[in-house]
Amino acid sequence: MRTLTFLLLLFVCNINAQTQPWQGKFEPIDNMISAPNVYRAASGAPGKAYWQQRADYNIKATLDEKNNTLYGEETITYYNNSPDDLTYLWVQLEQNVNKKENEDFGSINNRMKDSITSRKLQFLTRAIDFPAGYTIKHVKDADGNHIKTMVNNTMMKVKLNTVLKSGETTKLSIAWSYPITDRSMYLLSREGYEYFPEDDNTVYLIAHWFPRMAVYNDTEGWQNQQFQKLGEFALEFGDYEVEITVPEDHIVASTGELLNSESVLTKTQLKRLEQAKKSFEKPVMIITQAEAEANEKEKSKKQKTWKFHAKNVRDFAFASSRKFMWDAQAVKLSTNTVMAMSFYPKEGLPVWQEESTKAIMHALEVYSEATFDYPYPVCISVNTSNIGMEFPMISFNGGRPINGKISDNAKQGMIGTIIHEVGHNWFPMIVSSDERKWMWMDEGLNTFIHQRTVAERYPDFNSVTPKSIVPFMSGDQNILRPIMTNSDNELMSQFGANFYLKPTVGLQMLRNSIIGKELFDDAFREYANRWKYKHPNPADLFRTLEDATAVDLDWFYRGWFFTTDVVDMELTAVKWFKVYEEHSNIEDQQNTKKVKLSANSNNTNEAAKDFTEGPEIVTMISTPDKAYGQFLSRLDDDEIRKQLSGKNIYEVTIKNIGGLVMPITIEWIFKDGTSEIDTLPADIWRRNEYEIQETFIKTKEVSQVKLDPNFEFADTNINNNIFPKTEEISEFDEFKNKKS
Repeated sequence: MRTLTFLLLLFVCNINAQTQPWQGKFEPIDNMISAPNVYRAASGAPGKAYWQQRADYNIKATLDEKNNTLYGEETITYYNNSPDDLTYLWVQLEQNVNKKENEDFGSINNRMKDSITSRKLQFLTRAIDFPAGYTIKHVKDADGNHIKTMVNNTMMKVKLNTVLKSGETTKLSIAWSYPITDRSMYLLSREGYEYFPEDDNTVYLIAHWFPRMAVYNDTEGWQNQQFQKLGEFALEFGDYEVEITVPEDHIVASTGELLNSESVLTKTQLKRLEQAKKSFEKPVMIITQAEAEANEKEKSKKQKTWKFHAKNVRDFAFASSRKFMWDAQAVKLSTNTVMAMSFYPKEGLPVWQEESTKAIMHALEVYSEATFDYPYPVCISVNTSNIGMEFPMISFNGGRPINGKISDNAKQGMIGTIIHEVGHNWFPMIVSSDERKWMWMDEGLNTFIHQRTVAERYPDFNSVTPKSIVPFMSGDQNILRPIMTNSDNELMSQFGANFYLKPTVGLQMLRNSIIGKELFDDAFREYANRWKYKHPNPADLFRTLEDATAVDLDWFYRGWFFTTDVVDMELTAVKWFKVYEEHSNIEDQQNTKKVKLSANSNNTNEAAKDFTEGPEIVTMISTPDKAYGQFLSRLDDDEIRKQLSGKNIYEVTIKNIGGLVMPITIEWIFKDGTSEIDTLPADIWRRNEYEIQETFIKTKEVSQVKLDPNFEFADTNINNNIFPKTEEISEFDEFKNKKS
């Protein structure tokens, strides 16, 4: 009966402690993510029965410079590693997104204004129309028989002549062509050509250029969601044999290893390339400025074919132009050596020659340390305009000087873009998440390591910190969406903050303030290695980080990824107490508030608004025997009184205004000018999600208390983080004070 009475008393106390609705902020997120199964283990690792499909490609393509058209033939060897028999396949036709009749045409930027530029009107209306999209000449099986197909916008359904049984392979032969589009003519142009009127030349960025197999997986079957420009790609791994025929005076930068360098490069270029393989300190110029400018003037009508091989990649892209300068440098990693290379027109000088390959090197080194060594033989950065776009081993990166000069901010942006796009080789080109569905899984994780690279290798540059996300999280809650929003459902004005920056800041908080760097880095490396060359989902990341750290993070995932709650901790009150001492100095007693609080009863006095008037006095009484229950041992009351003699006891009250629970860091600033920090884990909010009290003992007297002094947790309102409260001076009063 005594036990029941005690429990009832506890129940009443808890009800009184929290009168607002319980929100379950620390409940498991099991019902919010996909359940574990034989394919995906509860630990976050691939399960014993995990499988994924594979597609190998043999492609021959010809670039028709005169008509800006790409022609191609490909043979796809498709491996059905699933437990399912398939009667049809889905093939991606992303070039169809550029057709004017595309279902998503104009919807990204579809508002008219009373004043609008001609370029924006072109984006919106395509007043100047241009041909776009695939012409599929044929789709055949391994025996040369035609296969029936049905095209739905950016997806093509291939109805197989015979059932593709589990464990079997099939071959598709596809012939196709499409007009290469002018990148300046429409919005979100990830590929196409860039024309240079001054010398009447073109740089071709060829990507999303061949019909590609869609992903078929254990979580959703076919990933045949339409390409609508914002959500990017989901692709299968495979080996590529690619032959690219271009004008004879073009230089090709490509995914993969060049197989016929002797027939496409000059003896001088070959010699320099061999020198570059041994140059670890600085790049070697394979094609100089003078050579590139001379090449611009002659437009050969002859052709030559470049042959490339790429092993275990999920995509293939290339760039081609007679304008390219080319430099290269070897980068030594712990398990292999990589050739870092940059291709750029003269318009990129001098900054591209100075910085591009160096940025590749820094990215290769930091990302490899954070995850696993870059596994491919080359890593290429190609200069273009208005873009940063990634592919295996090659990226297209914006950033150009104007008349040879570039501002510090523009230079930082250019270098950051190169690092970021090189970093995408890890996320999602190897750790192959579904970009069409979860943009944050590649952009957020990549930006996290990208910002770490900038902070470590370019310490003078601006880099993302928790403070960076505050303006976004303080925005209009009516339009904010959680991170766990499908890629194409986010607003254009917000996807950068929500899918790039917010996940980055979340991972920074986990690493720096919640888990700890060493343990977090080990867990992040575990995730990357578990899922390299595989297809992880959000649940796999969430579970792995918990599995590899022994830290309960469901509260963090729930708040940071699944809601739009914000961090706003308010330091509501700080009370100062001292234990009453019968024989203390009379003068000291006069300097304290004449308030006595019994240690075993509630304080019925008014709550202190400010502790600067002196401490309140607590009378410490001996513990009655009945309080010990069945324990026979007793605490030494005199020793406790001795330990607390002269000490300062502070009780802080903190309210969760923003709704997002976080750990709490408290800075104590003492009257002698020194300071120290205490940290409370997020668990302190488990039993009351709205308000907590915590008591601290300090030897020194405190003059001021601050929450989150180092701005670790993206608190959206720092004005309520200080006690005693400070009066805010209005801009008008501040102006008046300056004038006077």
